Amino acid sequence: MKYRQLGKYGIRLSAIGIGSWLTYGMSVNDKTALNCIKTAIENGIIFFDTADIYNKGEAELSLGRIFFDELKITREDVVIASKCFWPMSQNPNDQGLSRKHVFESVHKSLKRLKTDYIDIYRCHRHDPNTPMEEICRSFNDLILQGKLLYWGVSEWSAENIDEAAAVCEKYNLHRPVSNQPQYSIIRSQIETNGVMAACEKYGMGEVVWSPLAQGLLSGKYSGGKIPKDSRAANDKVNHFIKDSVSNSELLAQVDKFTELARSIDATPAQLALAWCLRKDNITSTITSASKPEQVIENCGAAEIDFSPALGQQIREIFG
Repeated sequence: MKYRQLGKYGIRLSAIGIGSWLTYGMSVNDKTALNCIKTAIENGIIFFDTADIYNKGEAELSLGRIFFDELKITREDVVIASKCFWPMSQNPNDQGLSRKHVFESVHKSLKRLKTDYIDIYRCHRHDPNTPMEEICRSFNDLILQGKLLYWGVSEWSAENIDEAAAVCEKYNLHRPVSNQPQYSIIRSQIETNGVMAACEKYGMGEVVWSPLAQGLLSGKYSGGKIPKDSRAANDKVNHFIKDSVSNSELLAQVDKFTELARSIDATPAQLALAWCLRKDNITSTITSASKPEQVIENCGAAEIDFSPALGQQIREIFG
């Protein structure tokens, strides 16, 4: 495994991370989740991402239980990231980025994760109803209390990032250190919409989600076939991918991409992850795994020597 510095900041993450959206505490049973996380740690993965909203806290509960009750790891061995923003109940204050909700969300996440601090805590989205100063001061105060080590954002625009940086500069507050955008070969808008440039300007490391485009770039849906144990076959979680698996043009591109991956003795999943990691400012890719074998496969991406020529071949496939 390779480890990368989070932007200009000192903390290091594994280039391959493990996420828990739609998996642990939800569609993946506890025994399989345990085996996946055990395999991840054995293969050098130290970065694990979750959020309070993932199955209404069950993902955090699952990670905390597996880390500290089942595997009995030491807290220093892992980097844990979580997030808040989305409504967790009907309570009108149990959502957004108000000081009240951020503080209460952090306290609940700490309890579910069985830890007394969280390495990176993110705003899961931007909250237009809460002043930026309130948001920044809330996270700064939680860092000063030792409950968080760093804070970051997810899916914020370049303008949101600029505003947060300006507020933190004005009031001498801890800045957000990281952004968590969607990024993959077929979802690369951050390269052109100013987000990647803003992160580079402020030294923020980017930790990207859905690098395999919900599994599409793994090649598992070749020919439009949907494996029974895949995300696309699960009506509870397939709303993010069902359109893609019926797009014949996109599936044909993925088939060509799969052939390219095999020509360099890699799997399409490994090549898709390596494509993301070709950018120095991409610190880690958040991967989902419902089988230990997928964890091992994904780890191989960190070893691919990604050349400019390989990048050009991929651009020619996807246009």
